[in-house]
Amino acid sequence: MLHLDGSYGEGGGQILRTSLSLSALLGVPVRVQGIRAGRPKPGLRPQHLTAVRALARVTAAEVTGAELDSQELTFRPRASQAGDYLFDVAEKTGSAGSVTLIAQALIPPLLRAAGPATLTLRGGTHVPWSPPAHYLAHVFLPALALLGAEVTMTLKRWGWYPRGGGELRLEVNPAPALAGVDWRGPPPAAAFQAISAASRLPEHVMRRQAARLKARLGESLAVAEIEAGGLDPGSFVFLWGPRAGFDALGARGKPAEKVADEVADAFLRFQQSRAALDRHLADQVVLYLAQARGPSRLTTEEVTSHLLTNVWVMEQFLGPTFRVRGNLGEPGEIVCQGHG
Repeated sequence: MLHLDGSYGEGGGQILRTSLSLSALLGVPVRVQGIRAGRPKPGLRPQHLTAVRALARVTAAEVTGAELDSQELTFRPRASQAGDYLFDVAEKTGSAGSVTLIAQALIPPLLRAAGPATLTLRGGTHVPWSPPAHYLAHVFLPALALLGAEVTMTLKRWGWYPRGGGELRLEVNPAPALAGVDWRGPPPAAAFQAISAASRLPEHVMRRQAARLKARLGESLAVAEIEAGGLDPGSFVFLWGPRAGFDALGARGKPAEKVADEVADAFLRFQQSRAALDRHLADQVVLYLAQARGPSRLTTEEVTSHLLTNVWVMEQFLGPTFRVRGNLGEPGEIVCQGHG
């Protein structure tokens, strides 16, 4: 059994999700201790617990420590099983926990199942500290497709903080082999588009968000205005293009213009870096690069603690696999020799 320190590096839920995904992929039992030890509320929160139970179900795993607030977990997987699955973050406790983070934990082992699988995930689809559903649909899943993994997603209902209630449906097809990639050139600015969305708010909110984004980035930018559903009020701006996406959420007392400014600022920083991938996609795809046949090379706008922590977790399972060039907080390059 592999033993991992859950407080290593950025010390968040990413260590848990990555370690259990790799455990399921490789059939290696793992024990994670000190889960989220440095966080204000350490241990398993509802979205982490849902991810653990979901991975246990799709791999018929034996698990100990799968309880709310638990800081130690043991996971012994069997083979990944195809099928239809439903997981609800709020099933045990009311929560708008992120369904996209649960999806990212489940996709790797399901790509190795003997047949297709469908996932229905209920909870928060557009909530703080996690990729929004639109990021999965327009950035993450298209990147996986270029690696050779066919996963489609449908947003059934929007889920905002604090009640969640959103729903995603994903269809995951087996991917017996992934290909290495070379992503080093920056995407053209003309390839980017955006949406401005609002739920249970006056219509002028999404209009102001859209107008501010175009004022910052150019009137030629295509910005669609969307009346989003959901149980709670919320607003959202998302800008995306090839292998990069930038988002911001509204909040009580936060002007619509500031929501758009956050997205514009993030996009302009990305452009200045001349990188091929945004910082979030870089730490999300490394798990798949490690599985690919042959080498991969990519540039990222920023070397983050999330990225370095993910690399550390994977190399506990696989041995030396990556070279990350660049300082923390600065643009960098990732070179990976895939294990096939």
